[in-house]
Amino acid sequence: MTGKAVKKAFHAWTSSRADRIAVVRLDGHIGSGVGGRSGLTGEGVENVLRRAFDVEHLKAVVVTINSPGGSPAQSEYIAERIRQLSSEKGVRVLAFCEDLAASGGYWIACAADEIYAARTSMVGSIGVVSSGFGLSSVLDRVGVERRLYTSGDNKARLDTFSPAKEEDVEWLKLLQEQLHDAFIAWVRQRRGAKLKGTDAELFNGDVWVGKRAVDMGLVDGLGVMRSVIAERYPDAEITTIESPKPLLARLTGGQVRSSTSAAVVRGVVDAVEKRADWARLGL
Repeated sequence: MTGKAVKKAFHAWTSSRADRIAVVRLDGHIGSGVGGRSGLTGEGVENVLRRAFDVEHLKAVVVTINSPGGSPAQSEYIAERIRQLSSEKGVRVLAFCEDLAASGGYWIACAADEIYAARTSMVGSIGVVSSGFGLSSVLDRVGVERRLYTSGDNKARLDTFSPAKEEDVEWLKLLQEQLHDAFIAWVRQRRGAKLKGTDAELFNGDVWVGKRAVDMGLVDGLGVMRSVIAERYPDAEITTIESPKPLLARLTGGQVRSSTSAAVVRGVVDAVEKRADWARLGL
């Protein structure tokens, strides 16, 4: 064996034994939505999370988050799974907020032992939102009769084409309060004494940029992933765990070459997703 081959073999051997940092990227809306549209779900990220925690010579798992939120339940499923795997493997988790880690995105970030944000990241939005449209008067104008039949008096609460009832609005507010309380409890459980500020300041649904999020105790420090990892684990190698392809790539089979065509497809997908979100109750 030549000297060059020996050096190459030695490098390969030492590399295989090097400490590693597994990186998982969670990007996009949380929840499967309708029609199987792409989104982050507990089931959807299970494989990538397990692969991350199964990496050999693992020193830490990094979760990079870029999400405006979505389903409360799926946010909880993902966060709980991260905590379970972290406990089972005895490995610390670091979360990095990218453009946006808001609402359900921040819920997931709280599963980490440490949270970092860039100076320009937007973080927080600890609240619950529900939106919809009231179109009952539209039917009257065009002379359309609404026919709605239910078994159960409350089956069709807040129907888009029926006038809103005060008791239904109160029912919705109660649901929102319950979800909000669960969100607050989770943040307090994970951030504890790190939080700085009153409940009115922390849990009013506002979003904070980088440094202000640090001041509020919502994140532990400022920094981007590779810089922080290089400082914390200078000898470790980064192993990126590939996530499932987004919906756009699956629809086009990765064959979209024209930027115009891609923009058209993306616009259609975005429009469908926004319409599906109109009547959502989520983080």
